[in-house]
Amino acid sequence: MPPAEASTASSFPTLEVLPQSVLESSTFQTPVKLINEGHHVHDFLRTRAWADIGKFVLQLNHALCPRTQPSSDVPRTFPLVPGSSSSTPSIQALQGLLSKLDDLIDLAPPDPGPRRFGNVSFRTWHGLMEEKLDSFLSAGRLGETLSLKGKDGVCAKDEVSSYLMGAFGSSQRLDYGTGHELSFVAFLGCLWKLGFFQDGQQGGDIEREIVLKTFESGSYLKVVRRLILTYTLEPAGSHGVWGLDDHSFIPYIFGSAQLTQPISSESEPMPVEGSVRGAPKPSDVTKAAVVESQRLSNMYFSSIGFINDVKKGPFWEHSPILFDISGIKAGWGKINKGMIKMFNAEVLSKFPVIQHFPFGSLFSWDIDPSVPLPPQSIHMQNQPAAKAASSSQPASGMPAPWTQATRMPVPVSAGSSHPRAPPGPHSGSLPARQATGEQPAAGSTSAQITITKAPWAA
Repeated sequence: MPPAEASTASSFPTLEVLPQSVLESSTFQTPVKLINEGHHVHDFLRTRAWADIGKFVLQLNHALCPRTQPSSDVPRTFPLVPGSSSSTPSIQALQGLLSKLDDLIDLAPPDPGPRRFGNVSFRTWHGLMEEKLDSFLSAGRLGETLSLKGKDGVCAKDEVSSYLMGAFGSSQRLDYGTGHELSFVAFLGCLWKLGFFQDGQQGGDIEREIVLKTFESGSYLKVVRRLILTYTLEPAGSHGVWGLDDHSFIPYIFGSAQLTQPISSESEPMPVEGSVRGAPKPSDVTKAAVVESQRLSNMYFSSIGFINDVKKGPFWEHSPILFDISGIKAGWGKINKGMIKMFNAEVLSKFPVIQHFPFGSLFSWDIDPSVPLPPQSIHMQNQPAAKAASSSQPASGMPAPWTQATRMPVPVSAGSSHPRAPPGPHSGSLPARQATGEQPAAGSTSAQITITKAPWAA
């Protein structure tokens, strides 16, 4: 969306809460894998699931943007408050669930044998989670919501539990990455559709609680980061040094939203530039002391802090994309807009990531008639399968509103160097095949894992 373009409240649709009558006539099902070849990504980008994921992410993102206050010159911001309690029963139920999953780690101590990645005891933890998950989801408020039966007698729990099972890494590959993180977002989205969060205060407050008190602040990310450190989980589908982050993406979206220029009403669109007064500078992510002081209140800096916990060496060398972003002068609003675009390109449009996402009735493979055919970008041309996307038809229908902020960025040519790296030799700055000029074959997995320039770094 161009900076000068006005937007209305209709440009920011929220994920629908399904009416009781619709739920009772639904056919819940165990989600199934449908993205089996690269060209299936092209199909996915027109589904209701893709549109619903985008709506939900933007809905949560918008809720975290600071607000101006008519009676004060100081804007209202929404920082993390570690250990903060909630009076909302749905949020309390989720915090309790995640606490139980965290406690299971104590029952599966890591195997003492030497290994760099993937401690086999993670499979023990994963097995414990699978064994106990049904009872965890059947208790209290979660049980009340997930016991809902569709017209064929199948419980919502049978569908929703699959997304939670996929949210903490792979017990086969002993890894964790952005696809697993996406699965947790889908789990929350399922609960939203089922009306689980209707007990919270509307108008953005319940969305903020979902993010700040369930996703971060001692809940989901606490469990995930403990799993990564305890079992040395390998990054799943990582771009290596040329990825945004080995394990996470969503916290960078929400964390940059926390620091954007304030808006004055719930119907006002997200700012595309500027920062809230008093926000740290984007360049402060390279300063360890600032990161430590900000990581407890901001999700972006919390993720940078975790990188600093697990990686050593110059920041520009082990995290060059984040280093590049730190040079943005237009503020956190521009970074937030770019993060949304990159999320669509690097998570939702990449076969190695999205191939594991399953589809049921709540996140459906059905075509969304409001979504046009995706453009034939390099992302589509380089999916890792012999069969290419096969549609040359003109786009039909109106674009889904959230896609206006999420069109895919233009990749950097394979031989380009890092734009902001300090002068002098830096052996880790380019993959070996790019340093030697070797190009991956079109359609291969190597071609799919391309260097994508930060979309705001024009």
